[in-house]
Amino acid sequence: MSKLAEWSPRVLSILRIVTALLFIEHATMKFFAFPAAMPGPGGPLPPIIVAAGVIELVGGTLIALGLFTRPAAFIASGAMAAAYFMAHASQSFWPVLNQGEAAIMFCFIFFYLVFAGGGSWSLDSLLHRRAKDPSAPTRN
Repeated sequence: MSKLAEWSPRVLSILRIVTALLFIEHATMKFFAFPAAMPGPGGPLPPIIVAAGVIELVGGTLIALGLFTRPAAFIASGAMAAAYFMAHASQSFWPVLNQGEAAIMFCFIFFYLVFAGGGSWSLDSLLHRRAKDPSAPTRN
């Protein structure tokens, strides 16, 4: 078990990075139609979708880098909770039926990151180590 615990901060970083990259993908669909256009009627995006896309792009990038992880994750978690209740919950009580599983998962992973931080492979960790000891090595 101690070997598993030893890897915990690194695996937390992997969870953070993968989740953030998937989150960013939602923004790229909205703004760049990549890897495909966002499903819907097309045309100009409604302001609430633009706001969601900005949170996904900026917040996702900060979370992926592990920079300002806690505040970025707090905002992203709240955005996903709002998205779930605004777009999914009214469709059905069951997330698998209302297609809200992704919003719930993003919400709770980001909520976890608010408390856990970015892990050892994050810019937050690097900046914290440098602030604590400017002569400390930058590698784990």
